[in-house]
Amino acid sequence: MCGIVGWIDWEQDLTKQRPVIVKMAETLSKRGPDASGVWTSPRALLGHHRLIVVDPEGGGQPMVRRRGDETFVIVYNGELYNTPELRQALEARGHAFRSHSDTEVLLASFMEWGPSCVEHLNGIFAFGVWNERDQSLFLARDRMGVKPLFCTQRGTAFLFGSELKALLAHPAVEPVVDAEGLAEIFALGPSRTPGHGVFRGVSEVRPGYSLVFDRNGAHSHRYWALESRPHEDDFETTVAKVRELVGDSIERQLVSDVPVCTLLSGGLDSSTITAFTANACKNDGKGPLTTFSVDYAENDRYFRSNAFQPDADAPWVKRVSEFLGTSHHHVTIDTPQLVDALADAVRARDLPGMADVDASLLLFCREIKKEATVALSGECADEVFGGYPWFHNEEALAAGTFPWARATRGRERLLTWDLHNRIRPEEYMDWRYGETLAEVPRLPGEDPLESRRREMSYLNITWFMTTLLDRKDRMSMATGLEVRVPFCDHRLVEYVWNIPWAMKACDGQAKGILRRAMAGVLPGDVLARPKSPYPKTHNPTYLAAVRDQLKRILDDPSSPLLPLIDIIAVRNLVQSDAVAFDRRPWFGQLMTGAQLFAYLVQVDLWLREYRVLIR
Repeated sequence: MCGIVGWIDWEQDLTKQRPVIVKMAETLSKRGPDASGVWTSPRALLGHHRLIVVDPEGGGQPMVRRRGDETFVIVYNGELYNTPELRQALEARGHAFRSHSDTEVLLASFMEWGPSCVEHLNGIFAFGVWNERDQSLFLARDRMGVKPLFCTQRGTAFLFGSELKALLAHPAVEPVVDAEGLAEIFALGPSRTPGHGVFRGVSEVRPGYSLVFDRNGAHSHRYWALESRPHEDDFETTVAKVRELVGDSIERQLVSDVPVCTLLSGGLDSSTITAFTANACKNDGKGPLTTFSVDYAENDRYFRSNAFQPDADAPWVKRVSEFLGTSHHHVTIDTPQLVDALADAVRARDLPGMADVDASLLLFCREIKKEATVALSGECADEVFGGYPWFHNEEALAAGTFPWARATRGRERLLTWDLHNRIRPEEYMDWRYGETLAEVPRLPGEDPLESRRREMSYLNITWFMTTLLDRKDRMSMATGLEVRVPFCDHRLVEYVWNIPWAMKACDGQAKGILRRAMAGVLPGDVLARPKSPYPKTHNPTYLAAVRDQLKRILDDPSSPLLPLIDIIAVRNLVQSDAVAFDRRPWFGQLMTGAQLFAYLVQVDLWLREYRVLIR
C-alpha cells in the first residue's frame, strides 16, 4: 500500500510550495517506505510514498499519462483485484500499457470512463486524479472503506491525504477540536462517525463515495450503496454461492510480487482464508504458506473463559496449522511492550484508539513485516455474516443504541460537568444512531425481527466494521505491512446482505451459512468452534501498569486531560479494588476496565503530542 497527499489552490502559485507537499508526504513514509515522488503545477501539488507490492519498476507515482491536450496525474493507495479483466477491456478500447501495475490500469480506467470508473473496480482503494486541462480533481474511496482518505478546505486551498497527520502538516490546518470533535472522543470513541475527521473542518470521504473539486467547489457523489431485495436462491444454491464468492475473493487477493502470509487465530474466518491460501500456494509450487498468530505472556495462566472470549486461540492455531501444513510463527507480547506501544498506536491512528487492542496489533505487525510484506486477515466476516454476540442476544437487539457501546454511557460520570453539558453524550450518541438508522435500505413487508437484524447489519457494516478497518490499516501500515481483507469483497457483501437470517444462522450457529459453505475445507471441530475475538492480555500486570500511568497523569497539574475529566471520580475509580466495567465491555468485546484506563492515557498523550486546541 501507500500514502497519498494533495493540495489544490486557485490563488497561490503552488510551484513555489513544493517543500510543503514534501513535508506532508513525508508524514506518510511508514505507509510507503520504498519510494516517494512529487508532481507540481501552478494549481496542483501531488505527493506519494510507495510500498512496493506489484511491478517495482513500472508502478512509480505520481503517475502521469497524456491524451491529446489532456494531462492526467494519479496518486493511489490500494490494490485492484480485477486488474486483468480491466486491462483486457481497456486494451479492447485502444489503451496501451507500459507496465503491469494496477496503478496504470486505474489511471487508464479514469481516462476511459471518467468518474464512473469506480463502478468497474474490485479492490481496496483511495486515489486522486488531477486533470491539468480541466483544472479538476477527482477523489474516490473503496466501497467498504478499507483504505482511508481525509480532506479539508482552507480558503481557496483544498487538501487531501491518507491520514490526519498529513493534513496537520500543512501550515493552514490547526489541530482544533470543537464540541463535536470532543463528543466523538468522549461519547463515541474509539469509534468515529462515518465521514467525521474529529479535527474541526476535517472530513473523510465516506466509503462508496467520490468527490470532484474544481473552481465551482467540492461536490460529493455516492456511487455505491447496499440494496435490499428478496433473496431468491434456495438453501443449497446459497451455500454454494457463498463458497464460490469467498474462494474467489481470497484467490484474487493473492496477487503480489512479494511474499504473502495469513493471520491465523484458529477461528472460522482466519482458518477459511488460510485454507484457500495454503491450497493456492501448494498448486503454484510455492511451498508451505507462512502463518502468524499472536498471544500474550502468561495468558495461559490468567485466561478465563467468558461470553465474549469463550476459549483461547493457541490450541486451535496448532490444529489448523497442522491440518493445512503451514509454516507457523507464534508472536508473544509481554506487558512492558504493550504499555510502551500505547503511544505509538496513537501516533499511527492520529487519535485515541482501542488501547492495547491497537497496540498489540501494531507490535504483531512489526514482527510479521520481518517475514512478509502482504498479509490476509479475517476482518469483516462477523459484520457481514452476523457473527457478533449482539446479533443473537435479545437484549442487545432491543437496546435502541449501538450494540457494541451499551455501557459507554457509564463513562459520562468521568467527565467534568462543563464538558458533559457541552457535548451531551447521550444526545450525541442518540443523534448519530438515529441518523444511521434513517439510511438503512428497507425491504417492504419484511418481518419486524428480520428488519431489526437488517438494521443491526447496517450498523455493524457502517460503524463497527470501519472502526476495525481503521485499526487494521493504521497499525499495519505504520509498519509497512499491507493487510488485505477478503471478506470485504463488495460482491460477497452485497449477496450476503440479502440472505435471510434463518439461512445465515442455519444449524443454530452464528455464521451458520459460512460454516456450511466451508464443509470439507476445514475440519468439523474447527467449523463448530464458537466465535472468539482478536485476543487480548489477561495478565494483571497490564492492569497495574496502565493504572499507574493514569495515576501519574492525575498527579500532573500540567496534564491537558485534567480540565476535561472529573478528577475525583477518576481517582476513585483508579484507587478502587474493583475496576468499573471490568465484567462487561464498555466498547466492543474486549475493552473493559484496563482498557478504560489505557484509553484515558491515550487521550492525554494525544492532547499533548498533537497540541490539540479545544475551542
